[in-house]
Amino acid sequence: MPQHPPASAPRAGLRLMHVHAHPDDESSKGAASTAKYVKEGVDVHVVTCTGGERGSILNPKMDRPDVLANITEIRRQEMERARDILGVRQDWLGFIDSGWPEGDPKPPLPEGCFALVPIEESTERLVRFIRSFRPHVMTTYDERGGYPHPDHIRCHEVSVAAFAAAADPEQYPEAGEPWQVLKLYYHHGWSYTKITALHQAMLDHGLESPYEERIKEWKPEPEWDKRITTRVPCGEFFGVRDQALLAHATQIDPDGFWFAIPRELQVEVWPTEDFELVTSHVESPLPEDDLFTGVVTDIDASRSA
Repeated sequence: MPQHPPASAPRAGLRLMHVHAHPDDESSKGAASTAKYVKEGVDVHVVTCTGGERGSILNPKMDRPDVLANITEIRRQEMERARDILGVRQDWLGFIDSGWPEGDPKPPLPEGCFALVPIEESTERLVRFIRSFRPHVMTTYDERGGYPHPDHIRCHEVSVAAFAAAADPEQYPEAGEPWQVLKLYYHHGWSYTKITALHQAMLDHGLESPYEERIKEWKPEPEWDKRITTRVPCGEFFGVRDQALLAHATQIDPDGFWFAIPRELQVEVWPTEDFELVTSHVESPLPEDDLFTGVVTDIDASRSA
């Protein structure tokens, strides 16, 4: 079970919810800042929209018939290990992976998959989790999904809808008492500025950059990078992030892309995880270095009384 710091921890009483599309997304997007907040006493809840049943096996060492035949259960077990490494609580929204459509034209999505479920149904399920857990802050993907996987885009749509609906007593009245989440963020993991900085650092150290080909094809988007409002310092937790990634053995090759840049270089060049503040119901001057800027809990208020 997740291990949570005692109530005397400096940020006890704060609650953070991450909404992700698949198991492994919680480890590849924002895991170091998650580990930082857990250590500080924040209660972190991950909601995983699908089971990743149609995901490819991306680690050659795990690409075996027995793994493929049991992929649903194996990915659940991987999620349990990552959850325990990060120290979070985690629940499944309960939908089926839509898969990554390939071809030109792309084939229709499988019947009953997450991306095709009526959004009212998936939104209600997430509203139930929000009203039960009562997070102060919530994170999800931007309107592009981080990348255009149909489940990531749907995750964005459902998260934004549930963020608004959870506070409205007229929406989903059977889903619990209304709760106003104070802040909504989009995770920004792969800005052009970040990737070029890491790429150049590798070259400066005489190392081969894993981004060589990607940068040649990537068109800079200055306005997109400017959307980042919040950089959370969390370099000291990159090791925890990496251990959580490795827990997803079907998805993460320990000799592959994710670990091509030395951790020490990552800490030196880009020691933050980056977010975009989309909606805030509290005063939160920008730029920020904390997802909880402006948030005051009942515990905080009693301490200052």
